[in-house]
Amino acid sequence: MPHLCRDCCTTGADPAPAACPVCGSHRLVAHPELLSLTVAHVDCDAFYASVEKRDRPDLAARPVIVGGGVRGVVTAACYVARIYGVRSAMPMFKALKACPDAVVIKPDFRKYVAASRQIRALMADLTPLLQPLSIDEAVMDLAGTEALHGAPPAVVLARFALRVEQEVGVTVSIGLARNRLMGKIAAGRGKPRGFTVIGGEAASLLAPEPVRLLPGIGPAFARKLDSIGITRLGHLQALDDRTALRKLGEDGPALVRRARGEDARRVDPGRDTKSISAETTFDTDLSAAPDLERHLWRLAEKLARRLAEADLAAAGVVLKLKTANFTLRTRSARLPSPSLLPDRLFGQARQLLAKEATGTAFRLIGIGAQPLVSRKEADRGDLADTETPRLAAAQNAIDRLRARFGEDVVGRGRSFPAQAERRGREPSDRGKC
Repeated sequence: MPHLCRDCCTTGADPAPAACPVCGSHRLVAHPELLSLTVAHVDCDAFYASVEKRDRPDLAARPVIVGGGVRGVVTAACYVARIYGVRSAMPMFKALKACPDAVVIKPDFRKYVAASRQIRALMADLTPLLQPLSIDEAVMDLAGTEALHGAPPAVVLARFALRVEQEVGVTVSIGLARNRLMGKIAAGRGKPRGFTVIGGEAASLLAPEPVRLLPGIGPAFARKLDSIGITRLGHLQALDDRTALRKLGEDGPALVRRARGEDARRVDPGRDTKSISAETTFDTDLSAAPDLERHLWRLAEKLARRLAEADLAAAGVVLKLKTANFTLRTRSARLPSPSLLPDRLFGQARQLLAKEATGTAFRLIGIGAQPLVSRKEADRGDLADTETPRLAAAQNAIDRLRARFGEDVVGRGRSFPAQAERRGREPSDRGKC
């Protein structure tokens, strides 16, 4: 049985020992297909919280929650906090009730993006077949790289995980499998610092699992499946194509194949990010348009920064609102031309907001960019448009000042409601230092 030591990265062919004969480590992984599989799903462990603990070693043993506001939600929780039942997307008040001693830290996305880029650069050294899925997840195919690295993919991945820990200061979990679906499922096992291998046993391993294990099956669909007696993936595996089509519709046969662990998707380095967004949950419900607009402006600035960091621009804007009774509203509109200027993003979203801010109380507001285009296509201006170059130059100056002196060195008039109200007029767009 091939086995691998994840600490010294040596391999062996004999039955896996209790400890590595070279370094004594007990972190061994063994699998019949260990040295032949090439598709790997990489998932950072509690990424945001791990970055915060990296920067504050005094929090290493403390429960840490990344999020904001009493009425906000948990963006991320470290594994210590998860022991108390804290989970991502949980309302903050529930998280603090479950874990009152938790240290709550406001998200710092610039820091997380920087760490993500470090990790992605390390991945790019391994293979050109790299497809980022989110800020803390990616899938790779290392087929054909053994001669380049002088080692099979499993060994290369173990070395990569150690480099991430040493150079970035966070940990990753790796799923090595025959395809992307099983790689993702494998990466979710053994966290944190996991290294799970799934090969030809995929169907039998999945059979006893609940249907919710399969990505894409949410609570509503799970209830629908339960109503027809399908609660385990093995129940799906037993369906032939005709029965699956009759019971589950056009997507039924494909769902059955996924339940068997089959996935024909290739790792696609050219796959584009679908959307970029920013949102906030208010401490108290808001209904007045000026109050909502002040939050919307700050989110437009945040969205513009995230677009710039990704070298992308918005061809359209999406407004997201959540009412006091948790009803979600989304409204969208195309921009006249692609942009990543906060003024343009805000202006379009403001028009959408004006139709919704009619007295309804909202607990959350968000703004997104969709569809996305290359930054090169944005804010070009022309002979008939002299305003865009002026706005772009002003924004570049603001960005340079903030990069040098911090985010708070420059503010815009929309961010100073109290001053504007004392002057008895609407907040100005003029910059303030």
